[in-house]
Amino acid sequence: MAGESDDRGAARAPHVALLSSPGMGHVVPVAELARRLHAEHGFTATVVTYASSDSAAQRAFLASLPPVVGSASLPAVPLDDLVAAGAAIEKLLSVEAQRSVPALAALLAGLGKDGNLVAFVADLFGADSLQTARDAGVPAYLFFPSNLLMLSLMLHLPRLDGELQGEFRDQPEPIRLPGCVAVPGADILQPLQDRTSDAYRWMVHHGERYRDADGILVNTFDAIEPNAAAILRQPEPGRPPVYPVGPVIRQPDDGDDDATGCIRWLDTQPDKSVLFVSFGSGGALPAAQMNELARGLELSGQRFLWVVRSPTDSGADPGANYYDGSKSKDYPPKFLPSGFLERTKEVGLVVPSWAPQVRVLGHRATGAMLTHCGWNSVLESVMHGVPMIAWPLYAEQRENAVMLHEETKVALRPKVRGADGMILGEDITKVVNDIMNSEEGDAMRTKVAELQKAARSGLAASGMSHKTLTEVVRKWKERTFA
Repeated sequence: MAGESDDRGAARAPHVALLSSPGMGHVVPVAELARRLHAEHGFTATVVTYASSDSAAQRAFLASLPPVVGSASLPAVPLDDLVAAGAAIEKLLSVEAQRSVPALAALLAGLGKDGNLVAFVADLFGADSLQTARDAGVPAYLFFPSNLLMLSLMLHLPRLDGELQGEFRDQPEPIRLPGCVAVPGADILQPLQDRTSDAYRWMVHHGERYRDADGILVNTFDAIEPNAAAILRQPEPGRPPVYPVGPVIRQPDDGDDDATGCIRWLDTQPDKSVLFVSFGSGGALPAAQMNELARGLELSGQRFLWVVRSPTDSGADPGANYYDGSKSKDYPPKFLPSGFLERTKEVGLVVPSWAPQVRVLGHRATGAMLTHCGWNSVLESVMHGVPMIAWPLYAEQRENAVMLHEETKVALRPKVRGADGMILGEDITKVVNDIMNSEEGDAMRTKVAELQKAARSGLAASGMSHKTLTEVVRKWKERTFA
């Protein structure tokens, strides 16, 4: 097991095992929760991952954690039958978790031999592992890496499945969940848009299993979802206690590789003048849409830092590169408009595949972010006081975009024209100029600064998120670690 400590004193510290679904977007918050449990509460931890998510980037990240936060990888299970059938990512993640239960049981048995394993925490696709922890005599919790809107949907999904007629996208009224912004059916979680699909059935299954947890830790904070937090913090029969403990985000590291030179480039730009464009670790656009984005950025005249990935084929699932991060195959990118790099070299920088996002968002030159609305990226933006342009691609990102634009009011959304969902260059230009240089953009900058302050206050020793995690930790210690 990687990262184990030789410190004898750590051998009797309370220990927690945390299971992460594949993908850096899942591994990072789970591992950062483990880091926080160690730093604030003296825990040791094991971050458990799946063989399918093994990569050099993941190994390097896990190796950067404190020595008392170790890692273990569950052995590979056969998934060829699903891959050959073109199974959706939600089914792949769910079946891998289910087929890995025997290996997880053996791992927990080994971790429990010293008597200091006080809790097991699985993330959103690991609900089928909860009983395995109980069989090992360990409290079984969920860590939900998204927000309360998404959690509310999952908890109510079995009821909605029985009550709704037809597809979500065809509902005449928005979906209304207690304390949450109303979400048009077409913007509901992507795998729920086809009720005949295996992905849909798996999400309903997880919604049912979530109620088996002893508690649900959520990577959000009260100020960003005040009404939903007020409701979900109240006990409800048949529902596990809900604990908002966020933001749990990747910690900035000045040693992060700046091989692309983007930090050095930002150092030369004026304060709050640069739009950071990134679609996350697995997001990519069709070539035609990339051309429109390039055209819109160029027409705006605004400074930009754009992380580009090879385009998807037209009509392909934008999340299809989930495991490999959709790495750009060539650089300079041949898929951008002819002459674009030369024409924008005075105001823009294009980098391939990856940038040290936390450092970019924390840089004084970054004034806004164009984002896919993955919840990790949203929290990182908020924690650094950066307003957003919401450009959702898949998963729960459309829900997040609705919340950020209509309820939280820290994001603008570009106009979408046509049934194909294309966003034209002119509309991109408008929204970019609005976020960077308008009263509306300034108002969002003020609002996100308020949320930044609330988020940081909540993580302080006297803050709500810190107190909430302390409450959970106390239960773990009192129940199983005397």
